[in-house]
Amino acid sequence: MPSQLKRGLAALCCLVFAAGAARADHLYVSNEKDNTVTVVDAATLAIVKTVPVGARPRGLLLAKDRKSLYVCTSDADHIEELDIATLSVTRTLQSGPDPETFALSPDGKTLYVSNEDDNQVSIVDIASGRISDEIPTGVEPEGMVVSPDGKTIVNTSETTSMAHFIDAASHKMIASVLVGSRPRFAAFTKDGGQVWVSSEVGGNVSIIDVASHKVIHTITFAIPGVPAETIQAVGINLSPDGKWGFVALGPANRVAVIDAASFAVKKYLLVGQRVWHMDFSFDGKTLYTANGVSNDMSVIDVGDLKVLKSVPVGHLPWGVVYGP
Repeated sequence: MPSQLKRGLAALCCLVFAAGAARADHLYVSNEKDNTVTVVDAATLAIVKTVPVGARPRGLLLAKDRKSLYVCTSDADHIEELDIATLSVTRTLQSGPDPETFALSPDGKTLYVSNEDDNQVSIVDIASGRISDEIPTGVEPEGMVVSPDGKTIVNTSETTSMAHFIDAASHKMIASVLVGSRPRFAAFTKDGGQVWVSSEVGGNVSIIDVASHKVIHTITFAIPGVPAETIQAVGINLSPDGKWGFVALGPANRVAVIDAASFAVKKYLLVGQRVWHMDFSFDGKTLYTANGVSNDMSVIDVGDLKVLKSVPVGHLPWGVVYGP
């Protein structure tokens, strides 16, 4: 082979390798105590960078175009936008007081933010970074989710113990459904037919039929040797294939694996201490958990339903997001 051609092929290989390296996926973990976001290489599980952000970062969301990460900086009373390419905060968005969790509209243009201190959901226009409307809710709004078709917003209110259904077009309350005590999180099924709502103090998950706004099933948990009061349901992630529901059980240090069709608990996975929230890899084969007290992240093989390892991150990790 001519030397010039060899050099050309070698250069091409280098370019392909560099492009592949640039596209490496990462995990982003919000650390409440450190006021940072830890960036972890998804392949090696090594920490790439620790990014300073505003006070008490909690909720995290990946932008629709996967170029930005939105961070609820709760004690700073705003949302920060972290640029994925530079791993730096590029701007702040309005949020209302004490933003904790939020949801992104399917078109990627709007954030729905729970404001715990003033019992409202703020509607934030991402382009302008400003609040366009505010919706009164129950006391201490917490969980936020939007239906797959973008037509319905669901907010949970901790003290009121309700899941509120809101019309996304009119911003009017459609229905309020009583669930377990201190509801923390909500997740729509892929077809939009059900909403799963976790209750921290109630230690259970309510399955709500969206058409009737009725609780059709309540999932309860019992772990041998673990006190019932420590079984506190918080984060929920439904597998992309619709087969499993994963529920973080807080200070029980377990993730419950639930058959999404029968609602039966399949098994409990031992993870780090006080597991809060979770996220899937893009291919749905791996689940990652943020463990608030052990200051680490657990890695779960979804196919084998097995915990593979733990990865140290910052202090009091709250949320985790998988991204580029």
